[in-house]
Amino acid sequence: MVASRRRHIGRARTQNAVSSSPENLRISETEEWRTVLGYFRLVGAFCFAFLLLASDGLSSSDRLVLNGKQGPGKGKKVVLIAGDDEYHSEEGLPQLAKILALRHGFTCTVLFSINPQDGTIDPHERRNIPGLEALQTADLLILLTRFRDLPDDQMKYVVDYVESGRPIIGLRTATHAFEIKTSKTYERYSWDSKIDGWEGGFGRRILGETWIAHHARHGKESTRGIIAPGEENNPVLRGIESGSIWVPTDVYEVRLPLPATCHTLVLGRALDGMHPDDAPVAGKVNEPMMPVAWTNSYRSTQGKTARVFATTMGSADDLENEALRRLLVNASYWAVGLEKKIPARADVDLVGDYHPRSFMDKDYTKGMRPEDLSGTRH
Repeated sequence: MVASRRRHIGRARTQNAVSSSPENLRISETEEWRTVLGYFRLVGAFCFAFLLLASDGLSSSDRLVLNGKQGPGKGKKVVLIAGDDEYHSEEGLPQLAKILALRHGFTCTVLFSINPQDGTIDPHERRNIPGLEALQTADLLILLTRFRDLPDDQMKYVVDYVESGRPIIGLRTATHAFEIKTSKTYERYSWDSKIDGWEGGFGRRILGETWIAHHARHGKESTRGIIAPGEENNPVLRGIESGSIWVPTDVYEVRLPLPATCHTLVLGRALDGMHPDDAPVAGKVNEPMMPVAWTNSYRSTQGKTARVFATTMGSADDLENEALRRLLVNASYWAVGLEKKIPARADVDLVGDYHPRSFMDKDYTKGMRPEDLSGTRH
């Protein structure tokens, strides 16, 4: 028994001697450093993923925020408001925001019509667009809404922005962006306003025209964009060839001439069909052609003059046309005073997969939330 105990103690001493040898101490230290380095790699990977998310796309429950990368628009804040129930702005404006942020450096916040019951995007919800307080610090507003009847506390942010004299871009149904029925506070903004000095509401007063009618046949006659005579060198049209704009939506009617403050850039040639190679519609529809894109200037009640760009194009499937995307990007530069930095041919490549619904499709993707639209991989 004594001999057995001595052998046990001898083995223990031998093991201790081996484990405390310089070679084994170096092995032990190496393993500890591997553990520490592994920990730091894990922390570093987490931080990198967080920064990547922050640089590409962030969202709270009611909005999509895309921080600008490098480009002339770096430091400029753009708020895009998607709120129509026909032209799928809930798909189109996030794509435009991604192009502006990723390709040109603008920081973009996209707001939506949100169902107050479940927090999902609902184009048919006309009384709730949360997040409009983002307009307080915005440098540019891009608007595609249709017949919204916002409560006073939300509408006030829009009105305060407009009256500040900051720039505005209105797409498609922005001519009839608002239909104020439930309050008289801002009823002058309603598309059918009869208030003195505000006849035609926001559309006529700010953009230059309100809703009049479909000039071409809706869903049957598409549009070819023709540069207005003498506007070939306009910076907003830089890199755009006459006729290169083709969109499936039809030409809207406007009253001619537009107000004296408006300057026509693009005319709409109605085509006899829904394909880009269709022939022009014969007869008076194209005699004369209607303006489909123009600039305007609006002098606010504060005495400040705002730059305004308006187009009656802009549905989600219209944005599949490269030349139209370039027009909207160029207009964004111009609106914020960066017209000298408009590229010779602005990069307007689509970001990520983009297969929007046709404006002929009256359904929308139910259950979507702003954070579901944050992907910017390309």
